[in-house]
Amino acid sequence: MMFPFLKGFGLGFSLILAIGAQNAFILRMGLERQHIFWLCIFSACSDAALIALGIGGLGTLLAPIMEEAAFWLYLLAAAWLITYGLMRLRDAFTGASVLEADSRKQMTLGTALVMIAGLTWLNPHVYLDTVILVGGISATLTAGDKLPFGVGAVMASFVFFFSLGYGASWMGRYLKNPKVWTKIDIGIAVVMFWIAAGLIYSAFNA
Repeated sequence: MMFPFLKGFGLGFSLILAIGAQNAFILRMGLERQHIFWLCIFSACSDAALIALGIGGLGTLLAPIMEEAAFWLYLLAAAWLITYGLMRLRDAFTGASVLEADSRKQMTLGTALVMIAGLTWLNPHVYLDTVILVGGISATLTAGDKLPFGVGAVMASFVFFFSLGYGASWMGRYLKNPKVWTKIDIGIAVVMFWIAAGLIYSAFNA
């Protein structure tokens, strides 16, 4: 039982470890110490739902649909990432990137959840990684190994997101210089634009 659990945990952690739009958003919100628990639980539960669907066999059914809808999914995701990247540049160059609690602009929980939902569910790679890839690998396992494999993959998401969010929160208390935040926002914007460019390229070369 332990080996398929570790296999699932290792696969899930490796897939989610790369810096992406979702991770960058949680990183910044963690640094600002805003809605960390809810953003982490939403992201981890979203992964859990998709992994469950993939292991349940939906990955095989969704593969041809994903191929047909890939063009529009890639463009929609790219538009969302560009929008968020522009928001970060706006804050960087208007002086809104300030950490002081009494001057930092607070994002409402509803807005934060809408943002993370878009960065999560509009990203085609989320479905490819969780539903299709994890689901496809689980299809090679015995019936008894699928559950611990899936639990391991889900646990990897919970460990990663909560470590990222609360780790960033711990770091954020030491970042008092607005110039540092300007660099953070510019860096996040660059990541958003880079990922968006890759999605647009994939849309026209799929």
